[in-house]
Amino acid sequence: MDTLPARAERRCHNAVNPLHSCLFFSPDLGVEMGKIGIEDPAAAYFATRAAALGAVGAGAVTAAFYNFNPVLVARHVPAVWETAGPEAVLGARLRAADTTLRRLLGEEAVASAEMAEAARLALRATEACTPHARPLYAAHADLPVPEEPHLAFWHAATLLREHRGDAHLAALLTADLDPLESLVSHTATGKGMAIGWILSSRGWRRTDWEAACGRLRERGLLEAGEELALTDAGTALRAEVEEATDRMDVAPYAHLGADGVERLTELARRFLFTAAAAGAFPAAATGRS
Repeated sequence: MDTLPARAERRCHNAVNPLHSCLFFSPDLGVEMGKIGIEDPAAAYFATRAAALGAVGAGAVTAAFYNFNPVLVARHVPAVWETAGPEAVLGARLRAADTTLRRLLGEEAVASAEMAEAARLALRATEACTPHARPLYAAHADLPVPEEPHLAFWHAATLLREHRGDAHLAALLTADLDPLESLVSHTATGKGMAIGWILSSRGWRRTDWEAACGRLRERGLLEAGEELALTDAGTALRAEVEEATDRMDVAPYAHLGADGVERLTELARRFLFTAAAAGAFPAAATGRS
């Protein structure tokens, strides 16, 4: 295992992860899920991300996803499995990933030597992922690796995303940040999702948001007043959450080695810039409003 430059694993994650998550913003996912009878966007999201776990109930999804309102989850899970089972959902998801990557990146990039190299590097990194207390990662690790390089890369990006994501939840719990406090404090850093997007996609009400802000102010983590700004203590706590996540997620990248991490980051950034320029991510999802 190599010694990595500071935060190299985070930089690599930040380049690779969006190439997985762009699927959730893609109209192609709605098309494929509609073909198997799942038309509600929230139901499609829960089914798509949870299908690797099997036909689980609302409790398991709420626990694994962390920052969604349990009421919203229970509205769609487990009922969604009566419309389409996990195997059908996984098939639809992979077809949507195929269409999405081809549309955003272009056929030349999908078939390129660089894509094949990125897939090899990302899969190599996943060899050092561990399943302990990582339910979403472990469930996805049981799935077969697709043969086509762009789908193999997307699969590896999924594993790396969920491996880090499961660790991040542990860091949030250690920091005593509940689901909505986590969202509020992240948005207050300037790097999180827009408030309106959070409320509509995560199922929370504005009163829930304001109550979470109040709790953070009582702890001295959020400044008083209407502006959403962290105190020095809040900034330090969020930094510790990210550093703890880095520590729990370093193994895949140390296994890949410093040169491999640098190359994977470089390749993923190229693909990410192309995808972003092609409209992969809605502007409404970012900012603070």
